[in-house]
Amino acid sequence: MSSLMAAVRAGRTAETVSLLDGLTDTERRACFPELKELRKELRTAPWNAMSRRALPALHVAGAACQTGAAGVASWVAAADMRWSRVSPALLLHVLGDRDTDWLADVTHRLAQRPVSASVPYELMAGLVRLSGCPVPTTEAYVRGWVGHHGGSWQRGGTLCDRLRSDPHLRLLAAALFETADIGGTLEWPNQEGPDSWTGALAQLTAVGALDRSATVDACVARLLRGGPTTDQRVFLRLLKTLALTRDEEHERIADWLALASDGTSTIASHAQSVLGALALDGELTPRHLADLSDAVLFRTERKLVRTQLVLLGKVLTRDRTTADELLPSAAQAFGHSDSDVQERALKLVERHADRLSSAEARAVLVAAAEQLIPGLRVRAARALGVSPTAPEPVAYEEVLPPAPEPTRLPPAPETVEELAEEVGAALATEPTVADLERVLDGLVRHWYGDRESLLEALEPVTSRRWWDDAEAHWTDRFGSAPRGLSHPSEMLDIVLATLRGKLSTATLHSRIQRGTKDHGCVHSALSRALESRVWNLAHRIRTDPMPFLLSTPTWGTGLLDPAELVQRLDTYQRLGARVSDADFAQALLRVRRGDREEAASAARGAAALGSSEGTRLARWLVCEAPVSPVSRRRTSGSRVLIELGEVMELQAGLPAEFHPLGRPVSAFGESRYCHHWSSAVRPYWLAVLPERRELVAARLLRDLSALAVDDTRGAAAILPLLAEADGEAGEAVHLGVAYGLGARYPEDRLAAVDALLVLAARGQLDGARLGADLGQLIRRGAVKPQRLAESVRNAAATGATSCVWGILRNTLPVLLADLATAASATPPRGLGDLLAVAAECAERSGARGELPHLAQTADRRGASRLVTQARRLRSSLAGELAA
Repeated sequence: MSSLMAAVRAGRTAETVSLLDGLTDTERRACFPELKELRKELRTAPWNAMSRRALPALHVAGAACQTGAAGVASWVAAADMRWSRVSPALLLHVLGDRDTDWLADVTHRLAQRPVSASVPYELMAGLVRLSGCPVPTTEAYVRGWVGHHGGSWQRGGTLCDRLRSDPHLRLLAAALFETADIGGTLEWPNQEGPDSWTGALAQLTAVGALDRSATVDACVARLLRGGPTTDQRVFLRLLKTLALTRDEEHERIADWLALASDGTSTIASHAQSVLGALALDGELTPRHLADLSDAVLFRTERKLVRTQLVLLGKVLTRDRTTADELLPSAAQAFGHSDSDVQERALKLVERHADRLSSAEARAVLVAAAEQLIPGLRVRAARALGVSPTAPEPVAYEEVLPPAPEPTRLPPAPETVEELAEEVGAALATEPTVADLERVLDGLVRHWYGDRESLLEALEPVTSRRWWDDAEAHWTDRFGSAPRGLSHPSEMLDIVLATLRGKLSTATLHSRIQRGTKDHGCVHSALSRALESRVWNLAHRIRTDPMPFLLSTPTWGTGLLDPAELVQRLDTYQRLGARVSDADFAQALLRVRRGDREEAASAARGAAALGSSEGTRLARWLVCEAPVSPVSRRRTSGSRVLIELGEVMELQAGLPAEFHPLGRPVSAFGESRYCHHWSSAVRPYWLAVLPERRELVAARLLRDLSALAVDDTRGAAAILPLLAEADGEAGEAVHLGVAYGLGARYPEDRLAAVDALLVLAARGQLDGARLGADLGQLIRRGAVKPQRLAESVRNAAATGATSCVWGILRNTLPVLLADLATAASATPPRGLGDLLAVAAECAERSGARGELPHLAQTADRRGASRLVTQARRLRSSLAGELAA
């Protein structure tokens, strides 16, 4: 071993550098193959003591012993040495004697590395100094420059002082505006003045260190490009700090118009304020103001629209001649979704309609008035001097999405190669119930038929699992741990580990005998039944393989066709296979009994089998339709929960691990804390009882209530599946949808809307029940009216306006009653929004009649949103056209 290699292996970095200085280029190149071999050796155990000791010396030696610029850049930025690099000063020392063109090549290759490579800025900047090459403006270099100056507070002076002394300030400052997603870095430290990036850049522009025109243009261009919110926020703050002069603002009118049209709300508001100031000073032409109005009044943000209408009113008051050009633009707001905005726009037209001199402009206004809500159309006709036309009665037709059809599961993969691909996909993602059931059935079938081929096909998949190379006692501890399954991949892991011989028969037998520990949470009954089937399946693989699974569902919802189950039992009988108690129990719970004629026919076939399982299946199919357990409502703080009584049917004749499914469900008796943190397992719980969704919904109700009460996320994904499942959609299902409609996050609210529409399309939605539930939940503070208003507005936008009205007509009286009985009561925030949705639905569906307590609210003084929308709803229900 050479002295250099000995120093590298020993981790003596200083000695390594000294030896490198004494070597010729030829000697260095001769050492490189040994360095490559050492690197391969250390990769096998990158965190042991030897690797941590040797890697810094190896890093500098490998960089010094190569002659190619690409090889040096690759070695220096290598991921396997990222945490053991030497200082940039040492690398500059060993590379500093190379040709300047070669150094420039290395510099730009390092600068082109992704930011994740973490190439030190000091190294790249040092190479720029040594080579005299142009400074790179890549993302890695610019971010390094920002971090270097922004984090150099220990050197003293302000950020502005440090930037002013940088010889490449202009070039790199210009590159800032071209670097994606840089806003989060520039926001720190979050303060104003010369020690913040926005303050420093503005001050450098003011003193001439940066070209003002170029900086302003770059800032505006960055805002026009859009991008992440943080970027937009930082560059808008910089633009404001630059304090543009009136001439600079006037030069960029086209840019402000584009920002007002397409920018985020904050940026559009700034552009609107700039153009508004120009308009009020007479420096904006009526045509430009009309263009601004066309852009802003098309937006959904009420604040921007109201501000624009105010601006139009001021300009029209000051200059009467602009009415022909500006009033048609104001009519853009006639089609706004908010009726308050429509009324503001109409008031503006009423105030200035007498100034119209153009017949063309008046015709535009008359046509636009057709977009107004019915209560405002008469006023618009009167203001424009035309005769109001009574709308022709149109028969309302509810438009609901088609009810989803259950999807039939395809058969299990025919070849072991196809099965291995599906196993790998299931482990890498969150498989659906149908996907996982097909995979489990395929594993059982192929293990029964050709074990060697199955194991060979699964080798590439299982070799990447943590348990495949773990010692036996660790794998057995995984199998015997009391904690239940929290993710679908764990179910597959148990079966695959059993196939590979990684779980001992003793461990599997012990687990079945002991059962799953009941942690006392409300989900335990569902998880125990699910896990019992998986552990029994694994035990049978080891001791008595089955030809296939009896409980594999026929449809994606988890339901099993009764005739198909009879055929499977017949095949078991012909093969002489022993039925698994857990598998058969799950099959009974999944078999469809809703079609009584179909069930009776299958029962006759099951009885003809003459086996004990056939007899049990026949009795199960012909027994009376499942009776819903006794339920009652309980309150817990702002929550409303459901308690269920016993279901004796689920405790008789089933294995012990399935008995908890039929035991009472308490709102308070179970622990609120459990390990079932993953939402991925919830669809599998529903597949345990696919024809008894009310029992599942009651056990998930606390999780669903947390969406609205605790602002949690993700639990609403089960709601569309509950809506597609079979069985009664009772109190628990409707309460779950109610909580979802008031969820904190938009994706959860959309999932609840989907569930609502599916229930409606299947004729299973009880609008009165759901509406009353929502009213009570709002009163208790569990659901916020604003969130509910957004949800039902989305539902109505699909065409389900009559359905939404059927819900809200039962929600609103509960809320309006408090205002009627206590005149001083403060209405819930967002109640006006709910009334607006209700009024829109009533107008579209042609609903008529009286709504309890609505008149008292409509008769209140003032013109708040609550009062105006109450009046609008009252007029619509009364069939009035005049406001």
